[in-house]
Amino acid sequence: MSKLLKVTTAAALIGALFSGTAAAETRVTYKSAKSTSSYYQMGVQISEAMKAGSDGEIIVTVEESQGSVQNVMEAKSRGGDYVFTTPPVLVKLAQGGKAMFKDKGDPKFDDIRALFPIPSLTMHFVVGSENGIASFADMEGKTMLLGKGSFGAREGEKYLKLFGLEGKVKLAEVELSNAVPALKNGQIDGFVTAGSWPAPNVIEAAASTGVKVLSLDDAQIAQTKRAKLVIPAGTYAGQDSDITTTSLPVAAFTTTAMSDDTAYALTKTYWEGKAQMGEGAPWWNGVDQGLMENITGKLHPGAVRYYQEAGFTLTDAQQ
Repeated sequence: MSKLLKVTTAAALIGALFSGTAAAETRVTYKSAKSTSSYYQMGVQISEAMKAGSDGEIIVTVEESQGSVQNVMEAKSRGGDYVFTTPPVLVKLAQGGKAMFKDKGDPKFDDIRALFPIPSLTMHFVVGSENGIASFADMEGKTMLLGKGSFGAREGEKYLKLFGLEGKVKLAEVELSNAVPALKNGQIDGFVTAGSWPAPNVIEAAASTGVKVLSLDDAQIAQTKRAKLVIPAGTYAGQDSDITTTSLPVAAFTTTAMSDDTAYALTKTYWEGKAQMGEGAPWWNGVDQGLMENITGKLHPGAVRYYQEAGFTLTDAQQ
């Protein structure tokens, strides 16, 4: 064999080796939330679960985001490796060119498809256990911390208005990050927070000061037009009964640019690894088949294949 032929053959073998490695490895970008949020942390946990559950064949890179609207907007320009999180309602608004997507519509929004639900944004109305607040009506004349600019702040303000408390509750000018110390030193009577449950700041408040998380009745939930969610008894220290509250569902999405095999693998690995993720982070334990009904749009065909194999019940609109 000539020297040139030997070199050419060796190069071909090396090329084939690396080609096989690339083919076996699926790389995905997962665009989540701000790096300081629980949803970014969830993205990191999903990345680790994907790598472990696929024996290293699925590599997920978590990308910071400024919010769900940005995530949806980028769907029109990203490729088949793009996964992002957002409430399903925002996808519906984008596809209809409504609200924050008015005059920003794009045909590619119609290509967005869901993969799986993740923990919902759950409303918590947290009050000091010694502050004499047992219901929303009891908040009249009390001082509450809503925070600023967040979903929880906007939602909390909306609920006060819906329940006839607008102007009757003192709103504290304190950052939500200081809610627990402010509650402990008597600056506030309670605070409103939204996030996955169990919420870290509620865990801290329940353990250090003693709190009650208010429940909403069915009529109040209907007024909010949000999804009903039940936080089981025992989730927080001193919580002897279930908490009935509201939530904004959140899911992981991609587009039809993603291959069916990749969408299938991501969905299958997610559900099969969820129990193990729940051992390290309890918020995953609130995700079950029941959350599938909150995905109101179409699922990716690859995800549909997994759900049919696993015996999930899907709606006509999801398929």
